[in-house]
Amino acid sequence: MSGRILIADDDRAIREALSRALSLEGYDVVQAPDGAQALSLIESSRPDAAVLDVMMPNVDGLTVCRVLRAERNRIPVLMLTARTETPDRVAGLDAGADDYLAKPFDLDELLARIRALLRRARPEEDAVDEPLQLADLRIDPTSRRVWRGQREVELSKTEFDLLELLVRNQGIVLEHSTIYDRIWGYDFGPDSKNLAVYISYLRRKLEGEGDSKIIHTVRGVGYTVRSS
Repeated sequence: MSGRILIADDDRAIREALSRALSLEGYDVVQAPDGAQALSLIESSRPDAAVLDVMMPNVDGLTVCRVLRAERNRIPVLMLTARTETPDRVAGLDAGADDYLAKPFDLDELLARIRALLRRARPEEDAVDEPLQLADLRIDPTSRRVWRGQREVELSKTEFDLLELLVRNQGIVLEHSTIYDRIWGYDFGPDSKNLAVYISYLRRKLEGEGDSKIIHTVRGVGYTVRSS
């Protein structure tokens, strides 16, 4: 898989190492040492995905992501963070990031996540899917829009893909490994909290205003959706 990737990190050694690794994988790489230059390069170079460090001088990664989403720019964003606590991860999702990875990270895992973001950002041409329905939840796969009743719910690419997968298999319990494989293309193992964070965030968005519960946990197995 080819494409242009933006790497934005104030640590030059990390930028150079990631640039070399991505170049060897066939990607065209552009680099930025801070968020301000990242925004400028995204506008001028039109990368297919961006890898943003959270802590950068001048303009940090979260602000870059918020600016992009405010401008309706849907470029896939992978956030790098040295902070591993759930509230810090949620802050990245709140800003509109599609995925996050804690430092120090495994290079193979980062490459797998980039491939997954690019794959989901390139739907097959002329693909038209019928809308999906579960109780008052409606999903339009073609426009990638979601409604709960009359309320439209804003989701990132990863959140949308996860919800769509669950609703397409409504009533079926999907195992953790199956979801990781279908969404990320990589099984992060039993100790990973990545999926749990996305499920909790989807619940906040879909069930946080008095709406009925639709996402259910089957402890030790996985997740399913059904009308309560």
